[in-house]
Amino acid sequence: MQALLHLIYPPQCLSCDARVTTDFGLCGTCWRDTPFITGLVCTKCGTPLPGEDRAVEVLCDDCLLIARPWANGRAALLYKDNARNLVLSLKHGDRIDLAKPAAQWLYRAAQPILQPGMLVAPVPLHWLRLVRRRYNQAALLSAGVAKLAGLDHCPDLLQRRRNTHTQDGRDRDGRFANMSDALTVHPARSTRVDGRHILLVDDVMTSGATLAAAAEACIAGGAIGVSVLVMARVAKDA
Repeated sequence: MQALLHLIYPPQCLSCDARVTTDFGLCGTCWRDTPFITGLVCTKCGTPLPGEDRAVEVLCDDCLLIARPWANGRAALLYKDNARNLVLSLKHGDRIDLAKPAAQWLYRAAQPILQPGMLVAPVPLHWLRLVRRRYNQAALLSAGVAKLAGLDHCPDLLQRRRNTHTQDGRDRDGRFANMSDALTVHPARSTRVDGRHILLVDDVMTSGATLAAAAEACIAGGAIGVSVLVMARVAKDA
């Protein structure tokens, strides 16, 4: 049946109309224009670093300067070129079909930081933004990662106390100030946090302010540790 469907509806590239050999794939041109992160990365945020990966802790300049309330972090892509197009299409373009392949990329990137018994949860949207967008792209990604990893998933573990609006246009200090005390554990989910290691999932990390607020909320709720995972990392040279 699958072969017949492919004859009638040949698989197309996730980014363009070019034909590809498998569903949810990228053509050669789009693949080359999509900066997947490999090799040595920052232990805390997943930014690629020069040098060989020797499985030891190493930090980027940002993570040396900023205290991160989480233990480990990884990213699947650098936020530029075609990766930026894919993120924006998922986030604003109703391309929820991108969540499945993106979750597979995230799962591969997360291998070094996954732990048995982790609880996977997305960074939440404010309810007003969720109503307008109709879905939380981070929740689509976290659900896919949890399924692939065989881990528990809680899509509403966290909630926003207030509408923080967009972080675009704010400097680093402004981003952290905007997110200060903005997130909390959902009262009905407090028992799921206590004593657990939480894997927080989001689409993009820029300064890390939103993930920091989410990690602090989890720790305040009784989590014994937090790791973070994002589809794309904004790097200084991006």
